[in-house]
Amino acid sequence: MKEVIPTPPPIVRNDVAAIQALFQKHVVPSYGRFDLVLSHGSGSYVWDVTGKRYLDLGAGIAVCALGHAHPAITEAFVEQSRRLVHVSNLYYHEPQGRLAEAIVKLLAPGKVFFCNSGAEANEGLFKLARKFGHSEGRFEILTAHNSFHGRTLAGIAATGQEKVKKGFEPLVAGFRHIPYNDLEAVRKAISPSTVAVLIEGVQGEGGITPASPDYLLGLRELCHERNMLLLMDGVQDGHFRTGRFQSFQRLMEGAPNGKPFLPDGLSMAKSLGGGFPIGAFWVREPYADLLGPGTHASTFGGTPLGCAVALKVLQVIERERLEGNARRVGDYLKIELSRFVEKTPSVFKAARGLGLMIGIELATGIPAFAKEAKIASIQFVNRLHAAGLLTIPAGSHVVRLLPPLNLSLSEAEEGLRIIERVALDLSA
Repeated sequence: MKEVIPTPPPIVRNDVAAIQALFQKHVVPSYGRFDLVLSHGSGSYVWDVTGKRYLDLGAGIAVCALGHAHPAITEAFVEQSRRLVHVSNLYYHEPQGRLAEAIVKLLAPGKVFFCNSGAEANEGLFKLARKFGHSEGRFEILTAHNSFHGRTLAGIAATGQEKVKKGFEPLVAGFRHIPYNDLEAVRKAISPSTVAVLIEGVQGEGGITPASPDYLLGLRELCHERNMLLLMDGVQDGHFRTGRFQSFQRLMEGAPNGKPFLPDGLSMAKSLGGGFPIGAFWVREPYADLLGPGTHASTFGGTPLGCAVALKVLQVIERERLEGNARRVGDYLKIELSRFVEKTPSVFKAARGLGLMIGIELATGIPAFAKEAKIASIQFVNRLHAAGLLTIPAGSHVVRLLPPLNLSLSEAEEGLRIIERVALDLSA
């Protein structure tokens, strides 16, 4: 008897409008998305569903440390998934212990808690601070204007940007904002309830603004003097993005007389898993045991799979010396972008940053942008998209470059050519 073979289903073509319609119908519209519909990636490039290729200098907002579809990450996924994907934190497993050990070695004696994201990591720091000050009734944390610390209720209360708070009042109590890089402002803001200061080494969402070594040293001394915790958000500026494991380590290379500096706690995520969702916070001795059994937890924090991938990312960074690559390629980008500022002052106002965390500040009043209501940074990013380049806006006038740590010089040159071409068109 002849076997009847069912008719194969029709081939579904990836269609921009159809995919966007799926989002519009089924996905909560909490993101202001660009019109791009991406399909796949390789290294520093991604492709959309029409087949157009883009050089990705955004890397998922500083997430894809090794670029897209890195074979080492794939191998780590496959190998660990064949052994053990998830177990409860009621039990021990080797990858979590090894990853914690690796992080501690890169920082200083202390301990690590694992979670799923940067927002969760910062929540852990908030709880650490409250636990530290609870017996004295201290709970207030000072954070900086233009900071960003996540989208949870406590995260938006901690964030020093009013736009993220609108519509979510009343805000979580216990956070006040002070000017960044202003030690005297911190000193004046301390109240009997103040228990900690939380800052970014380099403000990312705030426009790529680094802290000065004197500011960090002054904060360290002040927090020690007033028995407060000094906490750092290393979610975006960490994991070798500035040319050291954490931004404060790079920033303190310029400290007077090589004075030592160490925060009491530090959050991390983004590049930690190279694209796999994993976050963590480190707490230095002698505060590492403040959050004892029953005080904090995360079901998916520190899974065997997530930790195996994060360990592989660290191994590749060390093997390929990407810490140095971030410095070399980052310095080259910043030098060339500074040249663009001089060449096209009607378009660019400044270029700043450390390593592969660079901000391009746009000039005000670019004539070509007056035709649209969108802010300047969005309009500039859209023009870069049309030219085949992905970057990340920050506020109204800054465009961020947060590329993979293994970005090559030739790829950097390609990106610079696109940026220059778009700038010259705007200045014409």
